[in-house]
Amino acid sequence: MGSRRVGVLTLSLVIVASLVSAAMCGVPRRPVDVQFGRNYVPTWAFDHIKYFNGGSEIQLHLDKYTGTGFQSKGSYLFGHFSMYIKMVPGDSAGTVTAFYLSSQTAEHDEIDFEFLGNRTGQPYILQTNVFTGGKGDREQRIYLWFDPTKEYHRYSVLWNLYQVVFFVDDVPIRVFKNCKDLGVKFPFDQPMKIYNSLWNADDWATRGGLEKTDWSKAPFIASYKGFHIDGCEASVEAKFCSTQGKRWWDQQEFRDLDALQWRRLRWVRQKFTIYNYCNDRKRYPTLPPECSRDRDI
Repeated sequence: MGSRRVGVLTLSLVIVASLVSAAMCGVPRRPVDVQFGRNYVPTWAFDHIKYFNGGSEIQLHLDKYTGTGFQSKGSYLFGHFSMYIKMVPGDSAGTVTAFYLSSQTAEHDEIDFEFLGNRTGQPYILQTNVFTGGKGDREQRIYLWFDPTKEYHRYSVLWNLYQVVFFVDDVPIRVFKNCKDLGVKFPFDQPMKIYNSLWNADDWATRGGLEKTDWSKAPFIASYKGFHIDGCEASVEAKFCSTQGKRWWDQQEFRDLDALQWRRLRWVRQKFTIYNYCNDRKRYPTLPPECSRDRDI
């Protein structure tokens, strides 16, 4: 009997270890924090960017005259891109804090995080979108399960030939699968730069433009750090990555979410989603084909 109990215990430990391993198999590599100047340069309104701790942390300032932004030095085809951001505190209505990837062509590809400000005491809204071949209109909006103005949180994009995954910290909040076989374009042959900005969008950002920016609260300040880029750098004319298939994000475990990640994504969708284009029958009487594969329905 003792040997049987030992055998059962050993088998149980193996099963638990296997479950833990399976749960961890699709987690992106831990970002490496670097100084701003390693990967990024200012884009506009240079005097509205403030540097701290030798450039390891910056602030973007928005006033009634201008916002500001910065972009990556390089362009990338696939990879893992993340940023620690602390949002504008207090009354941020009308402001948008953005972290996104975009190509520079007429029929551009784009992968968006947009944080929509709100009146004091009202929650931020995180809007994500994916443009392929110049077509967007794939908005999803969620509330966050924390106050993004109190401390830094990590926002990341994992982009490979199989899927685009949006992460908040380690929680996937959205997946966009490669559905080329269903006639849906996928971003695969346009190198993208990474952009970050703070700007006024009070014509639409808060309650559809009903809430305007209160300039007496300016300057509005968003803080950034981390500046992590782990991507396949490519010229803007490149159509493929020279190391395609050899990087960590190309490997089998990153071609789909694992079981734990799907559960976490389902939790976000059930608890925090306030708009999903896949459920908007007025805009889309016919279900967009990618929605089923992305498990949005």
